[in-house]
Amino acid sequence: MQQQFNPKNENIFIWVKDKLYPRSEAKISVFDSAVQGGDAVWEGLRVYKGKVFCLNEHLERLQASAHAMMFQQIPDNDFIINAIESTLKANEMHDGAHIRLTLTRGEKITSGMDPRLNQSGCTLIVLAEWKAPVYSNVVTLITSSVRRNSPANLDSKIHHNNLINNILAKIEANIAGADDALMLDNNGFVSETNACNIFMIKNGMVFTPHADACLPGITRKTVITICNQNNIPIHLKNISLTEMYNADQVFTTGTMGELTAVKMIDGRAIVNRSGVDLMQNITNLFSKLANGA
Repeated sequence: MQQQFNPKNENIFIWVKDKLYPRSEAKISVFDSAVQGGDAVWEGLRVYKGKVFCLNEHLERLQASAHAMMFQQIPDNDFIINAIESTLKANEMHDGAHIRLTLTRGEKITSGMDPRLNQSGCTLIVLAEWKAPVYSNVVTLITSSVRRNSPANLDSKIHHNNLINNILAKIEANIAGADDALMLDNNGFVSETNACNIFMIKNGMVFTPHADACLPGITRKTVITICNQNNIPIHLKNISLTEMYNADQVFTTGTMGELTAVKMIDGRAIVNRSGVDLMQNITNLFSKLANGA
């Protein structure tokens, strides 16, 4: 298991609704929409040298997701930023921290699915933990039988808390003894893993799937920008499993794990026949950007 409990997080303070609570007291109502139906949106943020990386981009996506879900009484960015800053200050977190930022539709007047039962506004949760990137240097993947949701079902452009699709894929990876699961779209092309976006490198070029069934991740966008700004050829295309198996390098991207090399997919070793470690070049550029954010 890649993640383990960090004793430093035993006495952290967590923001719920409108104030901070000790970890043991930080709770939401059984009538909250996150409990009733996974009716919430979220962002993962990482803190580097006292600053939250790509904060504006994350807040923009959070607000867009909440708007798409037709949340009411959504807190504005100033309120959310104050909650984040207050949480980090209370925990004396300046670096090496990860924030799970959650916005639920809020508490219902009685249990039920109807959003009209939510009459007290959204619930904001700022959970900041001492957490280094969760993956080791390399990971193994297996292909899941669970397809990634398409816009025809549940659009991945909404960064929602209803993660059963991903969890079922992760269970398959656990049973197979892999670190994560590779998920395909409804047409059989690679989409992303159960937790991260994915890239491949072949013949000095970088490829990543279209953001049709996958989440258009912030780290994914950052990597694409890095490539464009540094004359590294990058292409968005439909990628088959066979292409992934025969890539020179494969890596995942995400706030929780940053950039992580994939060493094996479905028992096929990823062999870099080019002799050029292009991923390391991109990783170095990303690290420089993150630490100077």
